[in-house]
Amino acid sequence: MVRRVRVLVLIALVLVTGSVMASAPASAVIGGSKSTYGPWAVRMLVDGKPACTGTAVTHQWIITASHCFFLQGEPVADKRIAFRVGSLDIRKGTTVRPLRGRRVGSARADMMLVKVPPMKVRTARLATSRVHPGQVVRQYGWGATCTGDENACQSPVLKQSTLRVVRPDDPRCTGYTAPGGSDFCMLKVSGIPAGGDSGGPVMSIGPRGAETLLGVFDGSDREKFAQAGEVAQQLAWIRSVTRR
Repeated sequence: MVRRVRVLVLIALVLVTGSVMASAPASAVIGGSKSTYGPWAVRMLVDGKPACTGTAVTHQWIITASHCFFLQGEPVADKRIAFRVGSLDIRKGTTVRPLRGRRVGSARADMMLVKVPPMKVRTARLATSRVHPGQVVRQYGWGATCTGDENACQSPVLKQSTLRVVRPDDPRCTGYTAPGGSDFCMLKVSGIPAGGDSGGPVMSIGPRGAETLLGVFDGSDREKFAQAGEVAQQLAWIRSVTRR
């Protein structure tokens, strides 16, 4: 648990330092591929600068990672936040801003729901069943394409990585998921999410429009492993908030 808390704190600092958990370079999401689909994907900006990724789960609610709303341990005010929606290229699309005081964090996962004015986007379907070991999933984000100064290599276009879910007791995942928590651990297949991908969707792989939102990405080692909060475990909370 201590290791996991440290991971989340360090990830939050990427918005300031750009040096989170930078280990030996990966194949240089890092090493992923350009996405051709992702209408529900949302880019989060802080003070006009790229910060995190999110997912439109209704026409007025975005889900992302809670740690994206803290800089150096201090909360980020709503007025500093904006979201780019409706395009895979953040230089296009539409900007929406949070409705004041309408963000709600989960008590059991690194997840935040944020209410915004109505968006003209396709929303993500929520998974109702748990992920399983061996399942191949796809993670999306506009984050870093390099290690080191991750702020200097944020992607202007949506990218994706392919990952495989592993057992929660897999010894390789020690420190990446908390026993009894709502995170699941994934092993790199192609590409690995990094700084700026935090909060982004982890989706099932299927025909366009049939994929479901399985998780909210919240950390990686930049080489082999990544973790995400599981949507199915937070489904009741998500539905209770988004129906308000």
